[in-house]
Amino acid sequence: MPTTVAPPASSLADTLKNTALVVLGILSAAFGLKGFLLGSHFIDGGVTGVSMLLAQVLGLPLAALLLVINLPFVILGYRQIGRLFALKSALAIAGLSVALAVLPIPDITPDKLLTAVFGGLFIGAGIGLAMRGGAVLDGTEIAALLITKHSPLVKVSDVILILNVFIFTAAAFFLGKEPALYSILTYVAASKSLDFLLNGLEQYTGVTIVSDLSEEIREAITEKLGRGVTIYQGKRGYGKRGDRNVDRDIVFTVVTRLELPQLRTEVRRIDPAAFLIQQTVDDAEGGMVKKRPLH
Repeated sequence: MPTTVAPPASSLADTLKNTALVVLGILSAAFGLKGFLLGSHFIDGGVTGVSMLLAQVLGLPLAALLLVINLPFVILGYRQIGRLFALKSALAIAGLSVALAVLPIPDITPDKLLTAVFGGLFIGAGIGLAMRGGAVLDGTEIAALLITKHSPLVKVSDVILILNVFIFTAAAFFLGKEPALYSILTYVAASKSLDFLLNGLEQYTGVTIVSDLSEEIREAITEKLGRGVTIYQGKRGYGKRGDRNVDRDIVFTVVTRLELPQLRTEVRRIDPAAFLIQQTVDDAEGGMVKKRPLH
């Protein structure tokens, strides 16, 4: 009799966690759409916004339009990104369509400002949770990624912005100026909510420090700030006296935005002439990312 090997506990836990995130994302997006936006005839950006606009102009069911319009993007995702991603995204979009069709979510408020802000917050949170779970609820991100892949000079954010300009211009034409302006506010709220879900309050910043006092700086970061560091060797390109090829240690660390001022203060205290380079880190995992307790 053949034996079956159970999947690793960590793999099963990750699968359950990702599934829960996608389900929560579906519920949040459905609540934002049905509880706020649909009753006020506001739209969001991206493929979801196109679906909502067509649903209002043509009188077609939004649940069906979400499936139909997102389908080409899911197929592109299958070809360019991978089968698992496409399968997760297809199930997530189908789940959102089913939730919109069957869940009895009442209209929460007639206030237009509250509708735009909170509708956007819940939709952005839903998209962010789904992305955390390895899926997308809107095919715009897939399209933007594929365009930037073939045009390296174009950023993903630029593609999404251009697409949304066309969407909200069409909304102004078909729905009126006021609904279009409220829809833009909805999109802004959704973007901020999505950014918060993906990056959080503790958005990380990578800091590279070039200094002759690298050992003192390393000690201050590890002992006073409780952060890990990476030391790598470099050579001076050009010094004050014209000296070159002088070895020196370069310090690299990752801190949160809240810890950045303290890091800069410590570095300047040790070496006012130190050279600091900062860059935003979208995400960080492993190593000493979380601050260790100091004793």
